[in-house]
Amino acid sequence: MCQIGKILVDMEKIYKAKQFEGKIYQKWESSGGFIPKFDSKKKSFSIALPPPNATGQLHLGHATMLAIEDIMVRYHRMKGDPTLWVPGTDHAAIATQNRVEKLIGEEGQTRHTLGRVKFIKRVRKYVADSQGTIRNQMRKMGASVDWTRERYTMDDQLSTAVRYAFFRFYQDGLIYRGHRIVNWCTRCQSTLADDELEYREEKTKFYYLKYGPVVIGTARPETKFLDKIIIVHPKDRRYKKWHGKKMMVPWINGEIEATFISDEVADMQMGSGAMTITPAHSFVDFELAQKYGFEIHQIINESGEITEAGGSDFKGLLVKEAREKIIQELTRKGLVDHIDENYIHNLSVCYRCGTPVEPLVSEQWFINVNKKVRGKSLKQRSIEVVKNGEIKILPDLFNKTYFHWMENLRDWCISRQIWWGHQIPVWYCVTKKKRMCAKPIVALETPKHCPYCLGNKLQQDPDTLDTWFSSGLWTFSTLGWPQRTKDLANFHPTSVLETGYDILFFWVARMILLTTYLLDEIPFKTVYLHGLVRDKQGLKMSKSLGNGIDPLDMIDKYGTDAVRLSLVLGSSPGNDMRLYEEKIAGYRNFVNKIWNGARFVLLNLDKDDFRKKIDYKSLAKIDQWILHRTNEVVKQASKGIEEYRFSEVGLMIYDFFWSEYCDWYVEMSKITQNKAVLAYVLKTVLALLHPFIPFISEKIWELIGEKELLMVSNWPSVNPKNNFPFSKREIKQIIEVVSVIRQSRAEYHLSPAEKIKVTLYGHGLASTLNLNLAIIKQLARVDELVIKEKGEKLKGCLGQFVGNIEVYLHIADLIDISKECERLQKELENVSQYLDRLKKKVTNKQYLRNAPKLIIEQDKHNFDESLSRQKNLVAQLKNLM
Repeated sequence: MCQIGKILVDMEKIYKAKQFEGKIYQKWESSGGFIPKFDSKKKSFSIALPPPNATGQLHLGHATMLAIEDIMVRYHRMKGDPTLWVPGTDHAAIATQNRVEKLIGEEGQTRHTLGRVKFIKRVRKYVADSQGTIRNQMRKMGASVDWTRERYTMDDQLSTAVRYAFFRFYQDGLIYRGHRIVNWCTRCQSTLADDELEYREEKTKFYYLKYGPVVIGTARPETKFLDKIIIVHPKDRRYKKWHGKKMMVPWINGEIEATFISDEVADMQMGSGAMTITPAHSFVDFELAQKYGFEIHQIINESGEITEAGGSDFKGLLVKEAREKIIQELTRKGLVDHIDENYIHNLSVCYRCGTPVEPLVSEQWFINVNKKVRGKSLKQRSIEVVKNGEIKILPDLFNKTYFHWMENLRDWCISRQIWWGHQIPVWYCVTKKKRMCAKPIVALETPKHCPYCLGNKLQQDPDTLDTWFSSGLWTFSTLGWPQRTKDLANFHPTSVLETGYDILFFWVARMILLTTYLLDEIPFKTVYLHGLVRDKQGLKMSKSLGNGIDPLDMIDKYGTDAVRLSLVLGSSPGNDMRLYEEKIAGYRNFVNKIWNGARFVLLNLDKDDFRKKIDYKSLAKIDQWILHRTNEVVKQASKGIEEYRFSEVGLMIYDFFWSEYCDWYVEMSKITQNKAVLAYVLKTVLALLHPFIPFISEKIWELIGEKELLMVSNWPSVNPKNNFPFSKREIKQIIEVVSVIRQSRAEYHLSPAEKIKVTLYGHGLASTLNLNLAIIKQLARVDELVIKEKGEKLKGCLGQFVGNIEVYLHIADLIDISKECERLQKELENVSQYLDRLKKKVTNKQYLRNAPKLIIEQDKHNFDESLSRQKNLVAQLKNLM
């Protein structure tokens, strides 16, 4: 039990997160503190939470995102910036549909037996149930989002925004419907964008086949039934005589007429230098067919079966079956040159279900990324805003990746052949079969009749929009667009997009592409990319490996603050981090140290001490030192958070609190106590720690009797009164002297109870040492302390230097001198040899020219430290001999 003024509080030695976290979050939420307060004089700060899929549980990636974003949000809110953090969920079209199809499959049904209306109803119910779970999980993570502005990509407001965006793009000639080659998942029965593919390394067979006078290579003979074009390089002399010639060649289903053409796409160094093209099943070949006007024959259909184009013997076979049968037929005809049995290639698979993807020609809706409107294409706009610095990507090494992807971007296929999602706002007239009615009707609202024939029989396009189309509008659709709302004016562009680097192309690039066109402004000013969370061995976490960690289990076991710290400290943007339970348990201990440090201070303070003003006329040197250091930490913390150096800042604040405030200042203040300073520094540290560990900091804040929530209190500022550089230097020297005496005690196994005598030669600092004599004696456990300006070297003593200060420990009677001299001599030899090696490195011009800067700096630091150690060892030996 701890008495603070007239308030009796129970503050146990161990911090029990479960007792406090739920109640604290309720207080935050009910206080209205998550809702921003408009202030036109202040710069706003806003983040649109990357919406988790509305299909289930938050994972470690989400937990990392929430921890990092909450640090930024709490910091800016405490700074007094109007701060908005918009929460929400994504309808996750394919993922959600697959999940619900699996559930109804267990009931013996399919979406087709249910019908579209009933199936959508089931999906909506499933999503509603999942959203409640996600909200609770976000609250457990301490996310201080504005729940009054929660959004969902399928709610009415966002659905309006999606329709409006589609309409705008269509009206401006940037959305079109056409036959192009797409990535097709035969399991999901839908198209996939290029960045929705995953790649799996696979060992397969590579076939070298005789095709007339050339040998062609392929891993997919099942696509080659109607290959009629042989392409060779214009400069390949081997085939010069064949350019433009036609010939009949024996092939899978009999003879076929082949035509030679020359094009630089052929690689003279690869295989025979000749290739045939399959326009319906290769992106490169499709572009060639478009270029030359070749026929396009679809060999594989949407179900992954061979079409009529493959002939009656092969029609209806699945790809794998057809491949085996084709090779048997070609072998029988003597058309197989040879087979590489160990060919390794990257197989593209669906990112959702893992099914191999088929490139197919299909009629789909596309966004044209190359067409210029208002002087620029979508691609050009997206590249320009990053190149000119309007959008900053952290770390900047991802700029190169972003530019490469954008420069090679193909027209974006935005239609999907699934039921769940935003149905494409296009209708077709089926009243009369008139040519004028063939034109699609694109409208913001469901049309009542055909604008061409006035008929009322209309059918909506059954396809839905790519999920990334709606989520690409997220930063502004959540703020009320297409209406010009107050939120849109105050909080857009958003300040930061914080997300995993693995969706830089899935989502970030599309947001830039859509926003720069529709709003003619950027969606965010900074992109902060966090890395993936891996296991202790650096492996990706997965169900199959059984190495996953559920953040909610860890919260129940160790508390939210410990989980947050484990995801932030030691991490940096763009780099993967390793997480394991022992690490989280370690941060639980870290949090408990803060609790105990505060508990010790509270045991020595009264409630009124937290209201007292500091009397600057009566400050001791130690008070001036800790106030000066507090100023420095406040300044460094603010700067570090502004620069997104969250790990560095969190570790620095903790180190200051534990190593300087608790270990040194609190101990020193037992001799000369200034309660107002003790209270001031504790309050400041709690405020600095709050964005990182909000629950425990808020609880301690409550215990010291503060009426206002810490969450909405002022962020600490640098106090010009707390500028004491001379005291900082003096106390730093006292700490170093005490540390050397403590280290010597430990090194020689002298118990704290062992009484020793110490002599100090100040060399200009004797008065400072005398002023702090009581502190040195108590903290270093010195029985007799002699301080002089200078003197002779003391024989039979352990002597060391702390800067210019000579420290002599009179311990000759307490240790074996000969053994100690032997030990010191051996260490001196080792240090001297190490110094020789380092000296050769740091004076080698070639090494200094070629080695990484960080390595050179570390070597120089090691050299300086070893040189200092060598000097102390020599002095110790002289004094002992």
